[in-house]
Amino acid sequence: MRALSLLTLGGLVATPALADPLKLAPLIDARLRYEHVEQAPFAQDADAVTLRIRSGFEAKLNDFSFLAEAEATLAINPAYNSGVNGKTTYPIVPDPQNVELNRLQVQYRGLKQTVVTVGRQAINLDDQRFVGAVAWRDNEQTFDAVRVEWSAIKNLKADVTYANNVRTIWGIDGGNRFGPAKLAEIGGDNVFANLSYKTSLGTLTGFAYMVDQDQRQVFVNSSQSYGGRFAGAYPLSKTVKLTYLASFASQSDYHRNPNRYHAEYYAGELGLAVRALSLIGGYEVLGADQGVAVTSFQTPLATLHKFNGWADKFLVTPANGLRDAYGSVGYSWKKIAGFDAIGLIASYHRFDSDRLRQHYGNEIDAQLSVKKGKYTALIRYADYRADRFATDTKKLWLSLDWAFS
Repeated sequence: MRALSLLTLGGLVATPALADPLKLAPLIDARLRYEHVEQAPFAQDADAVTLRIRSGFEAKLNDFSFLAEAEATLAINPAYNSGVNGKTTYPIVPDPQNVELNRLQVQYRGLKQTVVTVGRQAINLDDQRFVGAVAWRDNEQTFDAVRVEWSAIKNLKADVTYANNVRTIWGIDGGNRFGPAKLAEIGGDNVFANLSYKTSLGTLTGFAYMVDQDQRQVFVNSSQSYGGRFAGAYPLSKTVKLTYLASFASQSDYHRNPNRYHAEYYAGELGLAVRALSLIGGYEVLGADQGVAVTSFQTPLATLHKFNGWADKFLVTPANGLRDAYGSVGYSWKKIAGFDAIGLIASYHRFDSDRLRQHYGNEIDAQLSVKKGKYTALIRYADYRADRFATDTKKLWLSLDWAFS
């Protein structure tokens, strides 16, 4: 981070004092959230009430911009295991109290169709299956990185990032005493490379993700993944649209990982949008090797809450891999009952192993969201029924978000 800070300061000093006016924009957003967790075999339920505030500013001058943002999370009702507060008699709600520098970056757009971003930044690639900012949690995951996005050729885009540090969701209290998965930051020479091409039917992307985790406790998360995906939509009529996604990747051990393994990933999804109604069905496989822990296909830097059910039972892929057959139905209204938008969604997941034909369990998820001006209210529910993996878990969220714009 020292090198990145020097680069950031260097960028500011090198900014030419030209005649164009300096533009300043505030960055403010807040979230008040209640999360309830019932999980066997815990005798006590978790009841977390948290308030998260992010504040900062972005300054723009000609082709340069500078962004600084702080983040603070307060546990109003701390009756939960945050992962780093030692309250292990409760189920986990990974939103620890925290005060930190969330983002500090310089961006330059003076090169033809090229954007260079240096510093601590949020990075979301594709659908965030491999690299994401984990926006669902109060404490965002950010990267101390240099990112170059190039799009000088029509319909073609190259996106390459080098990150030497990952700031995790565990915040300033994260550390060794809370287990190998709860470090505040993880150093390493991470490389994320994307090359995408837009066609009339969708976007074809090839990718290479080298995850290098230098702390001894997380050596097993170091991996190299190479693959591709195709995602797009096709209008069947003025009111009906077909959506589709296909993805494949091959993963193996990398850098200091003590395990030697090879696992594959593939996913397919079809959707149908009929006016405000959406129907989606999909199948995702995170493959296994020989059934040894952490030798199945892993994506430790992903926004994992988006995938494999909202109960978060599969944040680490089981040793025997994971097969997720899922379907969802959604409906949305705009400008109704005095609100800007209302959305409903419900989904079902059947979870099985990739090897040994084990049925892990089933999950039902549902959500209602309402947007009015700068406010968004949300109710979300997840119900995981275990068979041969983990334990029965029910989760309920009530949240209110406000964002300045």
